[in-house]
Amino acid sequence: MNPRRIATMLVMLMGFAGIGAADTPEPEATWQDIIRATPYWVSQGVFSNIVTIRRWVLAESGYCSDQDRHILYGLRGKFLGYIEDGQSRAETQQRLNDTRARLASQDRVEAWTPGDEGMVGYPFALACDQPHVNLNEALARFLGTLPGERVWGTWDDLSLGSASEPLPLHDALMHIYSTRKQQQRLDLPPELPRYLAGQLLIESGGQTRAHSAAGARGIMQLLPSVLTDCGVPERNHWHRMAQIDCALKLMHQNARNLRPEFQDRFGALPNDKRDRLFTLLLIQAYHGGLGRVRTLLADETLSAPAQYFAEHQQRFSAGDIAFGLIFHNLGRDRFGLASLYYLADVELATEAICNAPAMNEKALCQ
Repeated sequence: MNPRRIATMLVMLMGFAGIGAADTPEPEATWQDIIRATPYWVSQGVFSNIVTIRRWVLAESGYCSDQDRHILYGLRGKFLGYIEDGQSRAETQQRLNDTRARLASQDRVEAWTPGDEGMVGYPFALACDQPHVNLNEALARFLGTLPGERVWGTWDDLSLGSASEPLPLHDALMHIYSTRKQQQRLDLPPELPRYLAGQLLIESGGQTRAHSAAGARGIMQLLPSVLTDCGVPERNHWHRMAQIDCALKLMHQNARNLRPEFQDRFGALPNDKRDRLFTLLLIQAYHGGLGRVRTLLADETLSAPAQYFAEHQQRFSAGDIAFGLIFHNLGRDRFGLASLYYLADVELATEAICNAPAMNEKALCQ
């Protein structure tokens, strides 16, 4: 057995040796009960914390430098500890539950509940070993440093590059965005194009023929019904320029439909914070559907966090608010932890793009 794993197991056993059953608080019935009892102010700093733990997963770094681990985190997304995975799912789950109970007995969390197959436990656990985008490869496709991944051709009234001089996906995105903006066909926040680039990396890794079990396809992972609504013939559903054009059109439609309710709720925020929050909600709408995001702003029950964050916005970053709207509604309207992870992953991908040396003078990140 790996010596580091043996050491970790010994530490855990030593920790449990001094903890009797009487010292461990009774678990809550469900993790939703813990969420519902959590005050809204807890969302301070949650965006940065979740981004940090997702960085470990995507970059296989930090506490996820060893992939055979699960990390545990609390209500504010703050890292609490990790376990070495067991030889089976059942053994791993038992180790997680034992660690949850230990953290509660040490007053490091306010409450706990065990997890099981198909049942979320608390503190929350995140596997280091899970499918995720190889950001380095995806970035190479986006920036065109992999020559075979460059793009050229025509779509609708757009023309880009040539067979002898194909261009990076970055150039395709910027050309399509600037053209549609000049045509007054887009009304989007200034940061949206760079985040759309980040979404491209997370959605498909920049792979032309990427497809999902749900039927989404292409570099922007759009459903055939969405592509058809965009006027893209089936023969062009994988066309990279058509995919970007359709994604921008979808973002514009979502922005137009979301803006009235967003302005009613968050129109008094400082301009930069308001634009960034609106961008993050558009990303969430792309991932989970516009209707579900609108309920976070207007539904009688689900909008309670939004009301609080709007009244106390100075205490929270735009990212904290975007996460808080979802976090305090986890378990409702199909909102799950994947919604938080998606926003964090797109943030990390956008950061990777804008930190690339080749992007120093590119308008996308200015």
